[in-house]
Amino acid sequence: MRILIVEDDAALASFIRKGLEAEHYAVDAASDGEQGRSMALEFDYDLLILDLNLPGIDGLVILKSLRQRKPSLPVMILTARSRVEDRVQCLDLGADDYLVKPFSFLELSARTRALLRRSHLPSESVLAVRDLRLDRVERRVERSGRRIDLTTKEFALLEYLMRNAGRRLTRAMIIEHVWNLTFDSTTNVVDVYINYLRRKVDDGFSPALIHTVRGVGYEIGPSGAAA
Repeated sequence: MRILIVEDDAALASFIRKGLEAEHYAVDAASDGEQGRSMALEFDYDLLILDLNLPGIDGLVILKSLRQRKPSLPVMILTARSRVEDRVQCLDLGADDYLVKPFSFLELSARTRALLRRSHLPSESVLAVRDLRLDRVERRVERSGRRIDLTTKEFALLEYLMRNAGRRLTRAMIIEHVWNLTFDSTTNVVDVYINYLRRKVDDGFSPALIHTVRGVGYEIGPSGAAA
């Protein structure tokens, strides 16, 4: 799942980002209101963590704009404003949660999971391809009931493959969605990470689920073009 942090305190944004990435979330960050609003409207996110006191555009303005354009996007307000009036105003404007600074990362993490569970139906939060299951909310992967430990990037790659099960994905599509980069034909990062995944997801299991599509890229499914 992909989370956007809009926070002008670089150290705090980095702290939150590293913590969430350690829990296998894909995380983007914006340091001012204009950039944050633009990213939130342009890209698809599963959660927005939004500060209120931002340079350029205030967080309340961003919240109002998002509720008009993306009413279903979960928004967690993260702010030093602790007055009840501020909480009520944000919740009335459509915020889904409100966390006051300073805060415990454990609490932020728990609130993040709660918001993601609330915003995704069970059928959307758990992806399955045969005996391979990926829980997008709990960040858990199992095959044949056996837990598989993945790095943050491996998890993001597997999630993208499984969300597009049976579809042939080019290397350019994969690197754009998983790494948020423009494809460079000289890099083999996609192939390297596909090999990492195969060792964990396919080795020791039958049948193999990750397939190479010659001249195209990769696909995941019970059958496909053999490597």
